[in-house]
Amino acid sequence: MNIYMTTGTYDFLKTKKEKLQEEKLFLMENADNALLLHETNGKTVFQSPRKFEVIDSKGEIREDGFVVMNNIPVTAEGRPIFEYRFKNRAGLIEGEPGFIAIRVLRPLNSDTYVIFTEWESHEAFKTWQSSGSFQQAHTQKDSEKVDTTKKIFSGPSYVTQYTLSKKE
Repeated sequence: MNIYMTTGTYDFLKTKKEKLQEEKLFLMENADNALLLHETNGKTVFQSPRKFEVIDSKGEIREDGFVVMNNIPVTAEGRPIFEYRFKNRAGLIEGEPGFIAIRVLRPLNSDTYVIFTEWESHEAFKTWQSSGSFQQAHTQKDSEKVDTTKKIFSGPSYVTQYTLSKKE
């Protein structure tokens, strides 16, 4: 499974989505821009997208909800370690109230992995952030301590948030 993303104005992306109703497209927006996400086993319908391979997936993305994307730049030599950690995660997030879906995305044309989560609401996401499962997921165990001689991250991570809505 692959995910492709493109950004633009809401109206332009909405028109593109309406023309391609047979595709699995999700339109979302925030205060800065709009993003159209294409989830497919085939080729993308976008001209110059950000390209990702889905390496972990739970739940089905819905057309209404609150999306959080944790963007994490990873060095080439850090990829196996990073992916191992996510493939062996506890999976506690899936049991959280308001959780809808997660996709762990391996970049195909950059160094930035994306941890995509969808929630029923912004409030559900904030509640998870103050939960024990969040603390457990973000605490490094002694057995997972990073060898500081290996540089895993190529830059600081950053978070983007979007709202998915079926508005016409």
